[in-house]
Amino acid sequence: MKRDELIQRRDELRDRLQAIRRDLRGGLEHDLEDQAQQLENYDALMEIARVAEQELLEVEATLSKFK
Repeated sequence: MKRDELIQRRDELRDRLQAIRRDLRGGLEHDLEDQAQQLENYDALMEIARVAEQELLEVEATLSKFK
């Protein structure tokens, strides 16, 4: 992967993680059905965040070799 592509991917991953964190900070809805759906989605969001963070570390490590 080229340096410019890595920078673009890094930025995409950072944006994704920021959006996930924003969603998680939003708290639970007042409606119980909505809360149940949010809690089901919580595990999926956490896994997406974990994978994105791992990829971000790999991308940043690769980028550091370009300097």
